[in-house]
Amino acid sequence: MLQSMRVIFAIWLAAVAIAPAEDFEALPAGPFERLTTDEGTWVAKKGHAEVHNEHARGGKQSLRLLGGEERAVEFELKKPLAKESGLSFWSERWTKNKPFSFRIEAKRGGAWSEIYRGDQTIRVGGFLTEVDVVVPAGTAALRFRTTTPAKSGLMIDDFALAPVMPMRVTEVTTMQPVIPALVGKKVNPVLGLRVVTEGRHTAPMLTAIKVSLAGTTHLGDVKSVQVLIAGGDATPGAGKPFGEAKAAAGEVVITGEAALSRGDNHFWVSVELNDDADLDGVVDAAVPGVQIDGKEVLEPAEPSPDGAQRIGVALRQHGDDGSRAYRIPGLATTNEGTLIAVYDIRRDGGGDLPGDIDVGMSRSTDGGQSWEPMRVIMDMGDDPKWRHDGVGDPAVLVDRANNRVWAIATWSHGNRSWNGSGPGMTPEETGQLMTAYSNDDGKTWSEPINITAQVKKPEWRFVLQGPGKGITMKDGTLVFASQYRDAGRNGTPYSSIIWSKDHGKTWHMGTGIKSNTTEAQVVELGDGSLMLNCRDNRGGARTVGVTKDLGKTWELHPTDRKALREPVCMASLIRVEHPSHGDFLVFSNPDTTRGRYNMTVKISKDEGMTWPEKWHTLYDSRGGSGYSCLTRVGEDRIGVLYEGPVEIYFLRFGVAELLGE
Repeated sequence: MLQSMRVIFAIWLAAVAIAPAEDFEALPAGPFERLTTDEGTWVAKKGHAEVHNEHARGGKQSLRLLGGEERAVEFELKKPLAKESGLSFWSERWTKNKPFSFRIEAKRGGAWSEIYRGDQTIRVGGFLTEVDVVVPAGTAALRFRTTTPAKSGLMIDDFALAPVMPMRVTEVTTMQPVIPALVGKKVNPVLGLRVVTEGRHTAPMLTAIKVSLAGTTHLGDVKSVQVLIAGGDATPGAGKPFGEAKAAAGEVVITGEAALSRGDNHFWVSVELNDDADLDGVVDAAVPGVQIDGKEVLEPAEPSPDGAQRIGVALRQHGDDGSRAYRIPGLATTNEGTLIAVYDIRRDGGGDLPGDIDVGMSRSTDGGQSWEPMRVIMDMGDDPKWRHDGVGDPAVLVDRANNRVWAIATWSHGNRSWNGSGPGMTPEETGQLMTAYSNDDGKTWSEPINITAQVKKPEWRFVLQGPGKGITMKDGTLVFASQYRDAGRNGTPYSSIIWSKDHGKTWHMGTGIKSNTTEAQVVELGDGSLMLNCRDNRGGARTVGVTKDLGKTWELHPTDRKALREPVCMASLIRVEHPSHGDFLVFSNPDTTRGRYNMTVKISKDEGMTWPEKWHTLYDSRGGSGYSCLTRVGEDRIGVLYEGPVEIYFLRFGVAELLGE
């Protein structure tokens, strides 16, 4: 059906005379007063226009109306338009400063008349505005008039003028970015639909979408299905409802009315899950067909791409318990198998310390399937005079000898965080390193304990933990990753560790592994040495080093700044000793060098020397804040607590799945 529709459209398109199209690539760069092309002639007064060769939408050149009052450029057609036609192009303003006006006029019978006014429409930068105007039959020339600030102007690119044709659908495709379906979320986009149209006038109406949930592990996990109209916005989950949501079934037809715009139209199939949805299951969706104008049915060539969406939990969402944001996940598993999740409660928004921030904790006794209500385990005060005495960026550790659970965080008394902290030891001078503990598997917690004096040199500007988690070594030593800013004028940061050999009574600080490293995580390797895996402010890849003397000295690992790419972000690293699958490292971070997206788990079976691509598992492709923390869940699963956009999500993976077995 779709293929035959394309052929008919191509034949129809060839039968009409296509009028001028111009991307300005073949024209000489620089100011002009008259430029003739195959389609017509561009005419401007001196100082009014140029072919600009430093900024364009697609290639290298575009048309620029220069800054100033009443600048104009005319496009004279070789002959007047025989039929009503459509003018389209992409445009941008050079600056948001005023004044700004933009008009398009058509010349018919020797007289000019306005056909478009873009004063409130054209956006600044990036060729973000598509202008689409109907030009009347008989038009012999077009005039573009602007007033903009001096040395600025208005840009035009991908200029096209073609006969008006009825709008019709030319393509229907599906897309399935990797986005977990989360318990607690009303909207979970599991499949995207892209409907492409060409032409103008009499917009087609999408009137029905057939949705299949074939491939879903347990249909009973799904409470309802809906479709969202996102228009030109391809952001997963964006948009307003199309028709009414339907109760889950193997196949549902959702009816509604969505007028299609010229170009790309996006729709998202979304599900809401039941509270007891199985975290080991998946949700899959397909679109076998869509109905246009209540009659024509179009079938995507691929109703559903390969893959399905795993099920997880939205542990902390924007607005939960009155907090605007949650960030900085830490996760550990106690000797009893309880999951302890810690995180920042950022009450006023997503910004870092200083601010109204406390450390929150959530607890699960069933492998993350369900979670108890949040507890606040560190709160240093709420006086606005001292920026609410925020405390945050937590990490969590389980002492394997006695099951005491430790949390560690940094306290900012006023502006005493990364930028405001300085030399000294008191809360009025510098940030404070705080711990708290639980002796009952995370149910209740001690008052915060200040260990700053034990680990900080007075001349250092700041000391704090590496957020995420710590470890207990086989000899019983407790170790957290740490970081500090040195005594230099710029306070250069260094990653390190802090450790305790007396179950947390006293703590000691290691030396820095390398300058310009910050948030790190630590594991004990099979030979008893400690590997520190660090965020590196140089970007591009992780710093990795090893110590055999609790951080007195460091040796850079052969994979340092080579094996694990990063966009400058926190990451997670754990070591697993498995009775069937052997010993291996598990790593999680945004698998990019720029931008925090494509959250990925990687496995190494040779103590971090290699990370084979066959053991890479992408678990969320969306952009977010990018922090994550791993833990073992029972014998055969790995859990991850990670950041969405100012929210905290939990997923778990089978070990066999991560190893492709």
